[in-house]
Amino acid sequence: MAANVDRRRFLTMSAALAAGATGGFSCIEIASAAPIEVPGVDTLSLRVLIDSAHDQFLKPSTVQGVVHQPPGSGRGSDYRKVLHNQWGLSLFLESQRADEARTILLDFGYSPEALLNNIEILKVDPTKVDALIVSHGHHDHYGGLTGFLDRYRAVLAPDLKLYAGGEDNFCHRLSPAGVQGQFTDFGQLDRRDLAAQKVRTVLCETPTVVAGHAFTTGQIKRSSIERILPNTFVERGIKDGLGCDASHYSPAELQGKVIPDEHVHEHATCFNVKGRGLVVISSCGHVGIVNSVRQAQAISGVEKVHAIVGGFHLGPAPKDYLTQVVAEIRNLAPDVVIPMHCSGLNFALEAQAQLPANIIVPTTGSRLVFGA
Repeated sequence: MAANVDRRRFLTMSAALAAGATGGFSCIEIASAAPIEVPGVDTLSLRVLIDSAHDQFLKPSTVQGVVHQPPGSGRGSDYRKVLHNQWGLSLFLESQRADEARTILLDFGYSPEALLNNIEILKVDPTKVDALIVSHGHHDHYGGLTGFLDRYRAVLAPDLKLYAGGEDNFCHRLSPAGVQGQFTDFGQLDRRDLAAQKVRTVLCETPTVVAGHAFTTGQIKRSSIERILPNTFVERGIKDGLGCDASHYSPAELQGKVIPDEHVHEHATCFNVKGRGLVVISSCGHVGIVNSVRQAQAISGVEKVHAIVGGFHLGPAPKDYLTQVVAEIRNLAPDVVIPMHCSGLNFALEAQAQLPANIIVPTTGSRLVFGA
């Protein structure tokens, strides 16, 4: 469906219509379609603010040049406070190039309570954040955003931007209820909240440089054996200023039906680490982790893959399909594979079987250093 639409025209119309629907909403920016000059960095530090588990007995390790510093007890100065784990992901990314430092907050977990708690315990400095990125429109990746802004917006840069993969981030999403044709609400990202906080949204359907150090993949081409495993459904349209717009609808949508989520807006966040290669961060990987890495390679012209990081959405994968995907990952010859969030224990075990010298399994609070 989306392939038959002029995407630039679609996004421009969407922004204009959203402005009318929200009574003057004007904080959308469209990323340039021109080719980007991919930046490089000397080092990258990744702190896992939120993931689904915390293991205080993990030992420090170095795998293929990547340093993993586990979180230890996960307790703050007040012993009654401990790291919160939840189904979701949030990553605090700090990069360095010569004497120039940049900080990006990628995704925000399921709830602000967990995000704010873990920021305090891990002692990361949110005032350093130069840019925000949301990977896709699922609540377990944007749920903590509004609470984070409520707490810290006054001390963040006045021109702060949120980089999102496309208009589809703001669509209403639903989860199957277990009964054919019935769904439960899975929420939607409300850009009116962003406008109220004076955060400008940049729609990045095309590759985009973020904070001068990172780059996003833009809409990910689907060229591998990978397929979208069943997850959410999506409902397009704007109602009372909330939702997403489309300049076209499928026959099912015209009949008022919700449709399976194809994640046309999902993008990956990438760094080119000097002397090491690409670090590709796929927060959920619905459109395929191999597809995401290939996209990063094509954009950057860099073939060497240093690290594949994040959620790969292979927890629900059947065994034969999982084996195939891990073999495709092995063919990419990454130095390390670092599964988180929705990757699944089944993925970690299969990856350890096929790439025994290349796997790091972190936890909430872990710090990973690339290019050290």
